[in-house]
Amino acid sequence: MRQVLLYRDEDGYWIAECPSLKGCVSQGKTKEIALINIKEAIKGYIKALEEDNIPIPAENFDALLVAV
Repeated sequence: MRQVLLYRDEDGYWIAECPSLKGCVSQGKTKEIALINIKEAIKGYIKALEEDNIPIPAENFDALLVAV
Protein backbone atom coordinates (compact mmCIF):
# COMPACT_ATOMS: atom_id res chain seq x y z
CA MET A 1 0.00 0.00 0.00
CA ARG A 2 1.33 3.44 -0.94
CA GLN A 3 0.24 6.97 -0.19
CA VAL A 4 -0.53 9.14 -3.20
CA LEU A 5 -0.86 12.91 -3.50
CA LEU A 6 -3.43 14.25 -5.96
CA TYR A 7 -3.50 17.83 -7.19
CA ARG A 8 -4.50 19.78 -10.28
CA ASP A 9 -1.96 21.38 -12.58
CA GLU A 10 -2.35 24.67 -14.42
CA ASP A 11 -3.92 22.89 -17.43
CA GLY A 12 -6.62 21.25 -15.30
CA TYR A 13 -5.14 17.74 -15.37
CA TRP A 14 -4.89 15.75 -12.15
CA ILE A 15 -1.35 14.89 -11.07
CA ALA A 16 -0.84 11.78 -8.96
CA GLU A 17 2.46 11.39 -7.14
CA CYS A 18 3.80 8.63 -4.89
CA PRO A 19 6.31 10.41 -2.60
CA SER A 20 7.84 7.22 -1.19
CA LEU A 21 8.90 6.17 -4.71
CA LYS A 22 11.05 9.05 -5.91
CA GLY A 23 9.98 10.24 -9.37
CA CYS A 24 6.87 8.03 -9.52
CA VAL A 25 4.36 10.47 -10.98
CA SER A 26 1.43 10.15 -13.36
CA GLN A 27 -1.57 12.18 -14.48
CA GLY A 28 -5.08 12.00 -15.86
CA LYS A 29 -7.88 14.18 -17.12
CA THR A 30 -9.97 13.11 -14.11
CA LYS A 31 -9.09 12.00 -10.57
CA GLU A 32 -10.24 8.49 -11.41
CA ILE A 33 -7.97 8.22 -14.45
CA ALA A 34 -5.05 9.72 -12.53
CA LEU A 35 -5.51 7.07 -9.82
CA ILE A 36 -5.64 4.25 -12.37
CA ASN A 37 -2.48 5.62 -13.99
CA ILE A 38 -0.53 6.01 -10.73
CA LYS A 39 -1.44 2.46 -9.69
CA GLU A 40 0.06 1.20 -12.95
CA ALA A 41 3.11 3.43 -12.46
CA ILE A 42 3.66 2.14 -8.91
CA LYS A 43 3.39 -1.49 -10.07
CA GLY A 44 5.86 -0.83 -12.90
CA TYR A 45 8.26 1.03 -10.62
CA ILE A 46 8.32 -1.78 -8.05
CA LYS A 47 8.65 -4.45 -10.76
CA ALA A 48 11.66 -2.63 -12.25
CA LEU A 49 13.32 -2.42 -8.82
CA GLU A 50 12.73 -6.13 -8.24
CA GLU A 51 14.13 -7.04 -11.67
CA ASP A 52 17.28 -5.04 -10.90
CA ASN A 53 17.55 -6.46 -7.36
CA ILE A 54 17.23 -2.99 -5.87
CA PRO A 55 15.55 -2.71 -2.45
CA ILE A 56 12.01 -1.36 -2.54
CA PRO A 57 11.73 1.81 -0.44
CA ALA A 58 9.50 1.57 2.61
CA GLU A 59 6.37 3.69 2.77
CA ASN A 60 7.47 6.50 5.07
CA PHE A 61 5.47 9.53 4.00
CA ASP A 62 3.60 11.48 6.66
CA ALA A 63 1.07 14.06 5.47
CA LEU A 64 0.05 17.15 7.38
CA LEU A 65 -2.43 19.84 6.44
CA VAL A 66 -1.18 23.26 7.50
CA ALA A 67 -3.46 26.27 7.64
CA VAL A 68 -1.76 29.52 6.64
